[in-house]
Amino acid sequence: MAMSVRRRRPSGLVALNGVSQLGRTNTADYSRRRVRYNAIVIGGGHNGLTAAAYLAHAGRKVLVLERRHVLGGAAVTEEVFPGFRFSVCSYVVSLLRPEIIRELDLRRHGLDIRPLDGTFTPMPDGRYLWRVDDHAQTRREIARHSTLDAEAYDTYGKTMVDMARFVKPFLSMTPPDPMSRDPRELMKLAAIAARLRSLPEEDRRTQLQLMTMSAADFLDQWFESDVLKATMSASGIIGTFQGVRSPGTAYVLLHHYMGELAGSFRAWGVPTGGTGAVSTAIAAAAREAGAEIRTNAPIEEIRTRRGRAIGVTLATGDELDADIVLSSVDPRVTFLKLVDARALPSEFVDDVRRYRFRGSSGKVNLALDALPDFTCRPGPGAHLRGAISISPSVDYMERAYDQAKYGEFSRRPYIDMVIPTLTDPSVAPPGKHILSCFVQYAPYALARGTWDEQREAFGDTVVETLEEYAPNIRQIIRHRQVLTPLDLEREFGLTEGNIFQGELTLDQLFFLRPVPGWARYSTPIRNLWMCGSATHPGGGVMGAPGRNAARRILGQAR
Repeated sequence: MAMSVRRRRPSGLVALNGVSQLGRTNTADYSRRRVRYNAIVIGGGHNGLTAAAYLAHAGRKVLVLERRHVLGGAAVTEEVFPGFRFSVCSYVVSLLRPEIIRELDLRRHGLDIRPLDGTFTPMPDGRYLWRVDDHAQTRREIARHSTLDAEAYDTYGKTMVDMARFVKPFLSMTPPDPMSRDPRELMKLAAIAARLRSLPEEDRRTQLQLMTMSAADFLDQWFESDVLKATMSASGIIGTFQGVRSPGTAYVLLHHYMGELAGSFRAWGVPTGGTGAVSTAIAAAAREAGAEIRTNAPIEEIRTRRGRAIGVTLATGDELDADIVLSSVDPRVTFLKLVDARALPSEFVDDVRRYRFRGSSGKVNLALDALPDFTCRPGPGAHLRGAISISPSVDYMERAYDQAKYGEFSRRPYIDMVIPTLTDPSVAPPGKHILSCFVQYAPYALARGTWDEQREAFGDTVVETLEEYAPNIRQIIRHRQVLTPLDLEREFGLTEGNIFQGELTLDQLFFLRPVPGWARYSTPIRNLWMCGSATHPGGGVMGAPGRNAARRILGQAR
């Protein structure tokens, strides 16, 4: 169970009987640097930290290695401009599993998530849709657009909560292997089938529709108001290179419906201190349990011997030996860059190469001198305290996707934004604000030019789009940060800029994620495990992949 650390001998030196040309080897220093770990976790994102925390709490000696100077991966807070602390990538929280908050006691470690109140959708004709946490008020708001939709909203909400409750137990499950001959795996598959059969017939039909239909088609069955369907269908395209009319996006809608906050389904919030506060709290729990965490520690190689992982080599040349290695980075980085391909079965390598990323989103973070003033509802107010969605119609959303299909970023994109300073003023100077904009579509592969050439044009497009609804926006921008899919890949290690470490499509879910036959967090290399968003149950600030992997390693789950 021991782990040692040794530094590669500098190149160009000739060693004779343990003595280099620069002098005798420093045996005393080497001895002082010996350490004993049970596990190395590659990547200090929230999933890697979650796995480390659970292993450390079980008494394992754990080392987390993070490539960047700050922990969090995509769930990170950084002071990009003086006084302005941005949730640079992930910017809202809902999917973080309640059991992780409870078991790691994250509130004691400083996690405070403040709820966002609803979604405000401005429209180009001067109208708006504003859904809030007050159900009666939301019904009245929807009734301004359609009385039939206001009546259907109750039934839809109950149905989606029922569907989310049906799926929720699967989030904490190690996916069964349908090709296994192990009776225990067959029993798990039979149990899943039995749960589906136990649903009322109408619910079974709805569950199948959610797994196969497009978000827009699914919502068409419930509602007639275009702006309501457009805003709700947006949850079905987050992080996917698909449009609201693409089959399979209804499941992504359900995936985002499974979030909860303080026991309330479909609730979203902003952590005090930014999204990095989630990672910071998990890291504190891991450290308290004895885990060691290093930043500025990029990995050069996962070392293997006779089909098993034996440790890692850092970019500095340090070689760390370990009993097990967990990778929270995606399959392409893990298996095609960090592992010698000769240690892997060729068919597995082929499957990894086929795994789809297709990043489709970007991020624009704005530091503001004042609040945006929307034409449809002028002045400050409660409508700015929740999410703000530029999704005025289903056709608008689909046209944004049409441009992306041909390798162009959307000239009138879907934008989801929050103003976190209205719930947490600490992230900006007094009287100033942050506008955090998630933007889709921004395809990783551009048909013309490069993202380095198109970055500022993309940022200009976002500002121009916002200006159509809030004419003062350009005048109040103090600073602007534009992140393209290429930036997300370069800076945060997200291959092709995919925020979920791979698309959430039907052929990349459950026992097919990341590749068929290897959805149980283990890999073809013994003692090498996966624990990131590329594993079940997928992406978002959820923590479930890290927890599930750690529980499997500890023998607490099959």
